[in-house]
Amino acid sequence: MTLAIVLAADPAAGHLTEPGRPAGEPLTERLAAQWRRAGADDVRIAADLTELADLVAAATGPVLVSGADLVAHTAVLKHLATSPVGPTVALVLTDPPAPGQATVREERGQVVEVDAADASGVFGGALRVGAADLPAVADAARRAAGAAPDAPDARLTDPASAPGVGAADGGPRNAVDRLVADLAARGTLIFAQRVRLLVAHRVGDEAQRAAAEAAVAAVDEDRAELKLSVKERDDFFTTFFVSTWSPYVTKVAARIGIGPTGVTMVSVAFAVAAAVLFGVGGRPALVAGAVLLYLGFVLDCVDGQLARYTRHFSAWGGWLDTMADRFKEYVVYAGLGFGATHAGFRYGWALALAAMTLQTVRHMTDTWYGALHDEAARRPKVVSADAGGIGGKLNAASTRVQADTGSVSYWLKRTVVFPIGERWALIAIAAALFGPLVALVAVLVWGTLAFAYTGGLRTLRARWMRVPVMATVDAGLHRDDGVLARTLPTTRRPLLLAVLGALGAAGTLVWALLAVHGGGDLPVFVPVLALVLLLGAAQASRAPHDGSLDWLVPAALRAAEYLFAIAVGVAGRAPAWLIFGYVLVLTLHHYDLTARLEKRQSAPPLHAATLGWPGRSLLLAIGLIAGYASIALATLGAYLLVVFVASVVLAWVVLPARARGGVRSPG
Repeated sequence: MTLAIVLAADPAAGHLTEPGRPAGEPLTERLAAQWRRAGADDVRIAADLTELADLVAAATGPVLVSGADLVAHTAVLKHLATSPVGPTVALVLTDPPAPGQATVREERGQVVEVDAADASGVFGGALRVGAADLPAVADAARRAAGAAPDAPDARLTDPASAPGVGAADGGPRNAVDRLVADLAARGTLIFAQRVRLLVAHRVGDEAQRAAAEAAVAAVDEDRAELKLSVKERDDFFTTFFVSTWSPYVTKVAARIGIGPTGVTMVSVAFAVAAAVLFGVGGRPALVAGAVLLYLGFVLDCVDGQLARYTRHFSAWGGWLDTMADRFKEYVVYAGLGFGATHAGFRYGWALALAAMTLQTVRHMTDTWYGALHDEAARRPKVVSADAGGIGGKLNAASTRVQADTGSVSYWLKRTVVFPIGERWALIAIAAALFGPLVALVAVLVWGTLAFAYTGGLRTLRARWMRVPVMATVDAGLHRDDGVLARTLPTTRRPLLLAVLGALGAAGTLVWALLAVHGGGDLPVFVPVLALVLLLGAAQASRAPHDGSLDWLVPAALRAAEYLFAIAVGVAGRAPAWLIFGYVLVLTLHHYDLTARLEKRQSAPPLHAATLGWPGRSLLLAIGLIAGYASIALATLGAYLLVVFVASVVLAWVVLPARARGGVRSPG
């Protein structure tokens, strides 16, 4: 149940009226009606912050709060109420601040400071509060109202420095602005909801209200919402070759009632069909596969656009979109690998394996670098000793390029990192014109260069930021260590040990390739030595991950496990498709973990049953030494797939049904 509260304590509540209503009727009634249309189950009007605090304290679900001076499209309020980020989100406007209004500074979509000297916007007078933050909001409302005598911060008790007074313009602060200022001062994570294409203004008199109403009436709300379904900043290929016409598909899908999940499933079917055609080979099949791959990518964009247009967001939908994207891409790699092998190239599957491993490790660094940046944005700014060094200069240069949207440097920066649109476009064009082998080689070459470029720059910037991001999360979970790692002695230097483990696995793979190529066998001591290095990396599971580069640990561990599994398969002369299938199952498991991290969710229900990467590596090593590498890969891969599917069913069907008291499919 969602509660909406209109705070009538602001000056605007007493004198702004709605045209066509009895004279003197406050604008609060209009906002209350809009909140109902935006999806609120219950709407209340609070006379002051104390009454608001009582309402919030009694609430059990999300709460929507707005002042009485907001004139906006109903869609603006609906977007705030249904924002997929959060749990707490504030409306942010680009209007110049009026007396009593709080200014904010944003970084990476987060409100990191209120009344900052370098403010990037003004608080829009409305926010959505997640259930977990309700106690903090109730307490902040009481403190901002002056009802709490023991404020933890001097600014909240000293009248000269309290959030309720002493605004940037020197005037008394509006009630809703006092609330958000107090909330930010206590460190609550608040995300920013920017208004784009639609209209929202805070007004202080009848003339401003009339002008704001005219601006609202001048905009076609539905057309603006359709345009807003397209990401504001996307990659070059997606922006110019997909988003120019995909909104029309989005509109049709919405009219005929297809949901985002249905579009995702059709996109998966297109990608699988393209993979089959790439495997078949022959020019007509390759061209048809390229067309299907392109259409599948269009639908991959449409599912997100449809979710934004219809405001049908869910944790299930976000998780499914992430997992489907990776499954589609890696199935296409499998098709290309089979096609290249079928065409006479001996190492087609090896190239497909390399492409999948490279891309997964890249994604792991993307996830953890994003977590690093988010954490850096939330922390107080500290002047680094390297502020004028290469890390600081790179950070400043990147900020300038990102701000210069539409420039050549902006598009080059977005393209050189080889995002998904460019990957799919390259695969489609190369496969159609030259065949599967060229497509795989092109993906590997560009992907390697992009990895080197982004990895180098991010490492320098991370050393400059000096934020120990891995110290703020459950390192054992996201390292995927399992029970075995927890039984080993604890050793420090997690990054060094993870890199040594990856190098040991890589060396084992090279040795296995040379041995098999020469017709011999891999000496037993080689996988044993590699396993020792891997278990050494596992010993750092419980050690603090507080180094500025420890965000690289999960990616290094993924590389170590994948390379060791491939080495076991090569040394044991397992079929190439079996090795690919085993690593594919591992990637699905690890993308499940990263998707949950990004969505701020707990571990999968059956995570302990996956044995952890040290346990899986140990079982594969035993299988290789015993002479049953293929059986070990097949058995362990099938087991992990069953656990993954069962975990998905538990997480998204069984447990939610129990919580609801009934049974219903997700989506």
